[in-house]
Amino acid sequence: MTPIPPSKAPSVALMTLIAMASPLALNLFVPAMPDAARELQTDVGVIQLSFTAYLFTLAFGQLLSGPLADHLGRRPILLAGLALHTLGSLLAALAPDVVMLIAGRVLQALGGSAAMVLARTIIIDIYGREGAAGRMGYIVMAIAIAQSIAPTVGGYLNLWAGWNAIFYVSLCMGAVALLVAALQLPETCHERSESLRIKPVIERYAQVFQSAGYLGYALSTTFIAAAFYMFVGSAPYIVDRLGGNSAQFGTWFLAVSLAFMAGSFLSTRLARRASIDQVVLAGNLTSLTGAVCLLLFALGGALNFMTLFLPMALVTFGRGLSQPNAQSAAISCSTTSAATASGLMGFIQLLTGALIAQLMPLLLGEGVLPIAVCICLAPLAALGSHAFAVNRQRQQLAETR
Repeated sequence: MTPIPPSKAPSVALMTLIAMASPLALNLFVPAMPDAARELQTDVGVIQLSFTAYLFTLAFGQLLSGPLADHLGRRPILLAGLALHTLGSLLAALAPDVVMLIAGRVLQALGGSAAMVLARTIIIDIYGREGAAGRMGYIVMAIAIAQSIAPTVGGYLNLWAGWNAIFYVSLCMGAVALLVAALQLPETCHERSESLRIKPVIERYAQVFQSAGYLGYALSTTFIAAAFYMFVGSAPYIVDRLGGNSAQFGTWFLAVSLAFMAGSFLSTRLARRASIDQVVLAGNLTSLTGAVCLLLFALGGALNFMTLFLPMALVTFGRGLSQPNAQSAAISCSTTSAATASGLMGFIQLLTGALIAQLMPLLLGEGVLPIAVCICLAPLAALGSHAFAVNRQRQQLAETR
């Protein structure tokens, strides 16, 4: 592969902007969903499809973007993705009804999935595995910050200018990224795959599933993420029932986001003193503690903004502890197909999140208590999955002796 001269390499700032487009678009609209449902004269279950369809498309889009970019090249797939994301933002901003809103969200996610996958891939193409590590850290940090502030920004934009204004932020961001990428981004893939054969891909996925412990670790991190998706899928409507508005949701949601960042930061420190399995267990138990607190407040009829968001902050703090370690453990279970294992795990999480998010408004019709029960069951399932993974690895170790 011919290296790209530093003067012609795309900047890390551009790659960060591209990678941020989809996560920001996903979370900006969340606080505004109750108001959008009222204005478009539709019910909660239908407007929830704007969130669910985004996650669902994002899951499948990431599976498709990688093979297409390996075959056709990074540049055309990325530019097409940014164009779709920008077009989807425009459709959603101008949507006269919920059908066009959902269609816009699907296009946003389809284009955004390519942007998320290829921003990371291009960095590795240019700098290699070792050189990309530090630069990738900036991208991950920027995405985390964007996801943290997006609900707050979206909440205030909705309050001041209406829910349509939220999509103009994504429109401007996508258009700028598309323009700069079209002018500056070179083709970084010089060894393209000859075909898009499905059979080898399926065989690799099957091999990953057979790796000892993979499924347990992947399900452990998926169930913990599911607790978060349950909350995000229901909290805007709970806040609405409590008499709050989108800006209040966004402000209180900062506690949840910052707790996740704090847990992730602490996870890196604990890795020096404890094993992966010990940190995963500690994180899952912490999440369970927060979920039990939320359940007790719901049972006692004592829900308010503080008793809703602070227990969930503890749940996401535990997620920050467990998720990086569980993901690393899952990927390391497959020694020959690490990238496939990583992509498959992301697909499982997003697909599960999409299904769960769509179920939450239906449960909300029965009151807040069923939501709290489900959030409580998620870390319990994560604990069981983690125990299964540990036992599978112990059995494999015993068989090899």
